[in-house]
Amino acid sequence: MQMNAQISSHAHVWVFRALCADSRRPTAARSVQNNVNQPATRNQENQNKMDIQDQDATARWEALGSRDPRSRGTAMEHISQEVMRRVESIGPIPATVPSPLATAGHPTSDLNDILARLLMLSKRCPFDDVRERCVWLLQNVQDFGVRIPRPLGNGPSRFIPEKEILQVSKVDPRTQSIFEDAFAALGRLDNISLVMGFHPQYLESFLRTQHYLLQMDGPLSLHYRHYIGIMAAARHQCSYLVNLHVNDFLQVGGDSKWLNGLDGAPQKLQALGELNKILAHRPWLLTKAHIEHLLKAEEHSWSLAELIHAVVLLTHYHSLASFTFGCGITPEIHSDGGHTFRPPSLSQYCVCDIANGNGHGHLEERRGNHQVSEVSGEVEVLMERMKQLQECRDEEEASQEEMATRFEREKTESMLVATAEDEECVPSRDVSRHFEDPSYGYKDFSRRGEHVPTFRVQDYSWEDHGYSLVNRLYPDVGQLLDEKFQMAYNLTYNTMAMHKDVDTTMLRRAIWNYIHCMFGIRYDDYDYGEINQLLDRSFKVYIKTMVCSPEKTTKRMYESFWRQFQHSEKVHVNLLLMEARMQAELLYALRAITRYMT
Repeated sequence: MQMNAQISSHAHVWVFRALCADSRRPTAARSVQNNVNQPATRNQENQNKMDIQDQDATARWEALGSRDPRSRGTAMEHISQEVMRRVESIGPIPATVPSPLATAGHPTSDLNDILARLLMLSKRCPFDDVRERCVWLLQNVQDFGVRIPRPLGNGPSRFIPEKEILQVSKVDPRTQSIFEDAFAALGRLDNISLVMGFHPQYLESFLRTQHYLLQMDGPLSLHYRHYIGIMAAARHQCSYLVNLHVNDFLQVGGDSKWLNGLDGAPQKLQALGELNKILAHRPWLLTKAHIEHLLKAEEHSWSLAELIHAVVLLTHYHSLASFTFGCGITPEIHSDGGHTFRPPSLSQYCVCDIANGNGHGHLEERRGNHQVSEVSGEVEVLMERMKQLQECRDEEEASQEEMATRFEREKTESMLVATAEDEECVPSRDVSRHFEDPSYGYKDFSRRGEHVPTFRVQDYSWEDHGYSLVNRLYPDVGQLLDEKFQMAYNLTYNTMAMHKDVDTTMLRRAIWNYIHCMFGIRYDDYDYGEINQLLDRSFKVYIKTMVCSPEKTTKRMYESFWRQFQHSEKVHVNLLLMEARMQAELLYALRAITRYMT
């Protein structure tokens, strides 16, 4: 399990496809089955009919993910007929429609939800025939006099041009195949996956791991898993992930009362709030006492296996919130904030479009050209520093005392790097209700005279300790996580901006170790003096903000580092940051669990 172990390119495609086959959520079917042996009353018969209709409708939408064109065509025909039947029964919809929550159960609201879903499919479905049919159907609806939705914003990311993101699957058959598998499993191709599509090897590993955590057999029930995802994402005010898992939570039968606030959830989940808070912001403060509190809570206690599952989910969604903000991920087209039924302005652009550069291509191009000339040579300087550091390594090796001193110096300097203007972000009620103590946030590892002992990797490492503990209590997850960590760490195309045949190992290691350094984690065999040589201040500000206070990440910060590098390379950086952060949190949590067990 060494970090330099390479993962074979197609080794696990079949595994993910097999997992996808089991990912359906037959909640309606369960409802029907539960009523079979009960006395038949008129109300129950009506409920059964409605359940069967819901089940049929769900099956049709799911069939759009089939690899069989005939199945997709048949499903699309049924959906088209249903949509036109609703349109004809309702007639033209007013220009201003109430929110979905305010009109729950109203036929207009139902139709609006369907139209928003069709809009999403017309833009995001990986199958050409479904996209084209959805475009045709939406046009038919509009021709009937019904207002149809249009997307808000300008693609999956506020930071990366949409055409670059969508071009990836067109030129890479492997990425297209992964997108089809993901769509078959979830009925959607989310914006996170689209952006990760720049790196199909990693995306495959990520989706396989996430699917296992959320869908396959495990210690926690499905609705608990999604609720923990909501709790974790909410700690960083990540409404994108919160909304995604609110919908999934309800689909797997979760109690909507839990969504009113954490105090409406079971005591067992409420008890997880403290662990969620510490892991998200100051994991070095976690002790075996926190673990003991959860495992010995009488009727609300957690088992060790359940706790491991919960810890992996919490760290997964904390780090995924970092990636979401770091890449400027926008709401899904069919969700709140992803579309509007209002007509476009006279200029044909909404404010969001203009903010994303829509309609200002020439201005952005001129600005981009100016920036390139401004930072000309930036990459060459970085490559030269890498070369010099390698030569110094070959000539002499620093003593252990000097290495320790350099780590302490870098740790201290990292505290002087401020996150984005140190703004205070006030969480909205919709997000903050899912966690307690919103004022609790990131504080530097050691400040104001406080002293927290350095976490020495040779005393407790992922490879030698964490991996085996996770795999023992939650089988196969340790292996999946290990592959994902290695994939992010070792991923390289041997390029830097316009240069090819470049060994980027030194740079990737500096990024990974700098993040762990910010969390107080030290590698005895690493010279931390290299970090200042390879990572400039603007890059450090971006790293610290995205990893520690991701909700403060801005487009300006994203654009300010590595200005000559491609968007795909910056996404790769964000994958490194996400995985390094997740591993750091896991190390503290697993060490505390190990100490409790021993």
